[in-house]
Amino acid sequence: MPMYQPNSHGNVKLDMGSGGQVLDLQTTIKGGILGGVGGGLVCTGVKEKLDLRKMVGELESIQVPSVFICPISLDPMQEPVTLCTGQTYERSNILKWFSLGHCTCPTTMQELWDDTVTPNRTLQQLIHSWFSSKYLAMKKRSEDVLGKAVELLDSLKKVKGQARVQTLKQLRHVVVAHSMAKKTVMDKGGAALVSSLLGPFTTHAVGSEAIGILVNLELDLPSKANLRQPAKISLIVDVLNEGSIETKINCTKLIEMLIEGKDSGSENVSSLSLLAGLLRLVKDKRHPNGVLAGLGLLNTICSDESLRSSVVSIGAVPPLVELLPSLNNECLELALYILEVLSTVPEGRLALKDCANTIPNVVKLMMSKSESCTQLALSILWAVCKLALEECAALAVEAGLAAKLLLVIQSGCNPVLKQRSVELLKLCSLNYTATIFISKCKLTRTIQ
Repeated sequence: MPMYQPNSHGNVKLDMGSGGQVLDLQTTIKGGILGGVGGGLVCTGVKEKLDLRKMVGELESIQVPSVFICPISLDPMQEPVTLCTGQTYERSNILKWFSLGHCTCPTTMQELWDDTVTPNRTLQQLIHSWFSSKYLAMKKRSEDVLGKAVELLDSLKKVKGQARVQTLKQLRHVVVAHSMAKKTVMDKGGAALVSSLLGPFTTHAVGSEAIGILVNLELDLPSKANLRQPAKISLIVDVLNEGSIETKINCTKLIEMLIEGKDSGSENVSSLSLLAGLLRLVKDKRHPNGVLAGLGLLNTICSDESLRSSVVSIGAVPPLVELLPSLNNECLELALYILEVLSTVPEGRLALKDCANTIPNVVKLMMSKSESCTQLALSILWAVCKLALEECAALAVEAGLAAKLLLVIQSGCNPVLKQRSVELLKLCSLNYTATIFISKCKLTRTIQ
């Protein structure tokens, strides 16, 4: 490993080893030897020395040159010290190593003939200069972004027509790309300004861009209450029904933000037009992100008991049942949860019973995915079989439900799930003699 020594003139230099090449600090960074930025930005002109600990903390996600990393903690060194073996470590880490009774170099495992630790001032200055250049560049970018966000908000107050659409689009790109801009937009009243553009006469082009901004902000309670006004909700629903897939997803996420939590007035937001738009989004298998967003909002809406009948009335049950075999695990749990919740209302149970694929599709999911999926599937089947025992129990047995229930009973699932499986198994066997039931179940000789 290279040994770092300050020269007699006070100009920081780095000995590159046996090649005899000696580089000063600025040349080292400018040449990219330690991952410096182009142009050789070094913080020699900074009036106040920047705090290294603060810079390391704020730049934690940046890739740091390996020579700046302590071999013990794998974190950037702030107070590097060198051992007699030539290896360099963070002071606190190597002292802790010694306190544990070790008398060796952690990297080479050589026995130390001298346990003195020598501050490596050259490397420390190099580390400080590198982090300073990165930190100042980050701050400059941040100031540029924040200035741009404020400038766009000011422009938004004046422009109209196509210029307004372009300004909104630029602001959306800034907010999406830079998390630091979100707080600035909120602090400058950006949420209220953008929300004011949504109304009965707003074009869909303006609406789409405005919604794309709002969904990326951390809206406070007054902002959410403002957006729940009927005219604004109506526009958001219209844009959801007619926009691009990206816009549909943004509308869905924004509405979910508005109805989360208690006393959110979800019944005032959830119109039949919204439910129909969500159902179309969920049925579009070409866009998995859209399916996930749509199911997420449907799930939130169904948590309100007063809205479940409305969800059933738009014909949501059959499409959800048909989607089950093709969904990924995340979407599948949401879809099953929605169906399970809808099975708690009479209209939902009837819709599940009348759908030809409810029993076969749900039975297939038992013990094939997660325990949560099995529990939801079991609850749906219980509701359907209780509604029309003779008809549904026979279909369930033919679909292989009995064998699945026996697997649940013998598995390591929770006791409540096992007990429900026993009860459903008994329910399905009521119309059969023991011999016929066993033969109908198509069980193996071992299970029999």
